[in-house]
Amino acid sequence: MPESFLSKCSERARWTKARRCIFLSVLLFGMGTLFNLRCRQESPFLVLVIPVTPNNTKARDIIRRTWGNQTVVLGQEIRHFFLLGLSMGQNGTEQPEPELLQESRTYHDILQSNFLDSYHNLTIKTMVMFEWLSDHCPFTSYAMKVDSDIFLNVRNLVDMLLKAPRHLYITGSVARDAEVLRNSDSKWFLPVTAFPESTYPPYALGLGYVFSLDLPTRILRASTHIRAIYIEDVYVGLCLRHLGVLPTDPPQEGLFMTTVPFLTNFCYWTSVITTILEDSEQLLDVWDTYQTEAQGKC
Repeated sequence: MPESFLSKCSERARWTKARRCIFLSVLLFGMGTLFNLRCRQESPFLVLVIPVTPNNTKARDIIRRTWGNQTVVLGQEIRHFFLLGLSMGQNGTEQPEPELLQESRTYHDILQSNFLDSYHNLTIKTMVMFEWLSDHCPFTSYAMKVDSDIFLNVRNLVDMLLKAPRHLYITGSVARDAEVLRNSDSKWFLPVTAFPESTYPPYALGLGYVFSLDLPTRILRASTHIRAIYIEDVYVGLCLRHLGVLPTDPPQEGLFMTTVPFLTNFCYWTSVITTILEDSEQLLDVWDTYQTEAQGKC
């Protein structure tokens, strides 16, 4: 984002210039208001937000063909939205690529914000998610941030949420006493100047966590007191600590999996909520197994 754009932004939020400048735009050629009303008017029980890069059309298509295609589960309305930043070469005044606009016209499930979509801007992306949910989904009970390379068993998720707390609730694969990595070669390196503590507070891993819809507004307020770091799930954990909210463990072990077990059969996919896959293309094979083999035999 160019500095000339940043200089026009409000100074009310304190953690980065990028944070001060976030606004959410919807790709519907001036019909953003109508599109933003979708979540408010439909009042889904659960909203799935999938962060994905603008050029990853394949991942979006695969999700629409698999777990993103489930709109009513156990009698509850489910909606999904893809959250994007800008590709390299775009800026805050440019229009999105024609292909992306056409995709949005077709599916009405794309949200795009005016920051460079990159790994080191994932915290910005997550805060955009919280802002949009806070502004446009007041009657939704839960939301989930879920990566595009994840198998998601929506039925098991909804079943869990029907018995879950409705307030100050966040769960997933919860990390506790995670060590801060000081090796500058690490993908998750943080210098002492950025974060002086030796361990992180409890946080839900960013590959997939679900939360009650009273949390986004609170997290946004907390973020004005917390120095930004680029590790987005840790940053959410820091905001939660400021609020005095602890991530909750799932009701049973093995619901949020970070890897597929070496030895597994098709019934495995009926027992989990999330599992990280090698890539989104693997999701097609796994989903076919889940639909054709597992559901009727397990």
